[in-house]
Amino acid sequence: RRLECVPVDSSPVAGELGQLGTLQLHEVSRDPSRRAVFETLLATEHYLGYRSPIGENLKYLLCTEQNRPVAAWLFGAAAWRCEPRDQWIGWNDRERAAGLNRLTNNTRFLIPRWVRVHGLASWGWSRVSRRLVADWQSKYGHGIELVETFVDRSRFHGGAYAASNWLEVGLTQGRSRGDRERRIQVPRKAVFVYPLSCQARRRLCQ
Repeated sequence: RRLECVPVDSSPVAGELGQLGTLQLHEVSRDPSRRAVFETLLATEHYLGYRSPIGENLKYLLCTEQNRPVAAWLFGAAAWRCEPRDQWIGWNDRERAAGLNRLTNNTRFLIPRWVRVHGLASWGWSRVSRRLVADWQSKYGHGIELVETFVDRSRFHGGAYAASNWLEVGLTQGRSRGDRERRIQVPRKAVFVYPLSCQARRRLCQ
């Protein structure tokens, strides 16, 4: 599907979190008008851009009462293999193959450049994390136990994830997914995980 960008108001949003009024979180993957805003934001504002995800995914847009977007999260397929994550879970190869569909990767997180609101990232994540399991179950017929993300430390320090109680479990090996001959060097990224319940690791190893 070809991406068609739509107009997005980029006038500044700044101040304290309480000054934004009531914020609404929307899962937009089946909402064409809000999904277009979501895709436009990621395509124009995120350093990695936007490509339509393949497979299971959820797309969240956080908006003000005036329907202005102030943050976006995209969740898609987890990495097939990630040594720090797999060691933290306690997975062997068989358990990983059986349980991978109960993980999701936060492949994109965006607060647009014109939004300057202290505490917005952690407040927004707390709302997203409360909905992920039920929304995934509703859309795909199964739950999820764990969220992962990778932070490029050459660009970001990961403070928003740390402030939201994600766990940093190690570093990637500095190779791309498609590098079968292990010749392509990419920046090593910090691996963060977020269990969606206190039983996440035990359930993933069953």
